[in-house]
Amino acid sequence: MEGEAPVSFSAEAVACTCAHVADERKAEQIVVLNVGPLAFFTDYFVIATGRNKRQINAIAEDILQRLKGLGQLPLGVEGEAEAGWVLIDLGDAVVHLFSPQARELYDLELLWGEAERACWREVKPLGDGA
Repeated sequence: MEGEAPVSFSAEAVACTCAHVADERKAEQIVVLNVGPLAFFTDYFVIATGRNKRQINAIAEDILQRLKGLGQLPLGVEGEAEAGWVLIDLGDAVVHLFSPQARELYDLELLWGEAERACWREVKPLGDGA
């Protein structure tokens, strides 16, 4: 309804929902890192690998559609699947979608190695109706 404030979800719930959507689209090596204690700009990173640019695009589009349905709009989307990476900035969570080569090159798990891994499979995704 017009005039209503957007629904607010926890950063963990948003990040884990993005991981579930990536999993539904058959992304590989899905990791959710709690970078909040280490970074000032976000609380969670979601990192996932798509086998090709078509799959990376499909994952990104599905994440954006799910979040739009929840009233969660991204602050920005960067990169292109053709370049091997897409970044979706959701404020409290940032989604990194990589080709296998780009994931190896950027190696965010090593860069943020001190971050705790969230058990995203244990968190019920938002908006799944169950």
